[in-house]
Amino acid sequence: MSSTTVELTKDNFDQTMTEHDFVLIDFWATWCGPCRQFAPVYEKAAEANPDLVFGKVDTEAQPELAAAFGIQSIPTLMIVRDQVAVFAQPGALPAEALEDVIGQARKLDMDEVRKSVAEQQAQAGGSDQ
Repeated sequence: MSSTTVELTKDNFDQTMTEHDFVLIDFWATWCGPCRQFAPVYEKAAEANPDLVFGKVDTEAQPELAAAFGIQSIPTLMIVRDQVAVFAQPGALPAEALEDVIGQARKLDMDEVRKSVAEQQAQAGGSDQ
């Protein structure tokens, strides 16, 4: 773990999500080859975007967090803005793709995202009846 990334655990996860409006999360494990290949790419992106929080969740040490997010394969990258997951994708992204995803997430209109999420939840709730 470098000074540009934060180790996320069940003890600091909620606080990190509450205190920061833009958090990237790398779900990984030490035994995972693609995770180790992705780590320097993630590190460089963290250095290039000092205004964002780059967190890492070791799925072996934090199985509850991995389970809570339904992580089935690693590495998985997730982006959370204003406590809403706006991106989640398994696989090690190349540097250009990671920068592109970060750029797209920065441009999101979070009022529209929240409105869309609320509509989806309302539809899901209505279909249960």
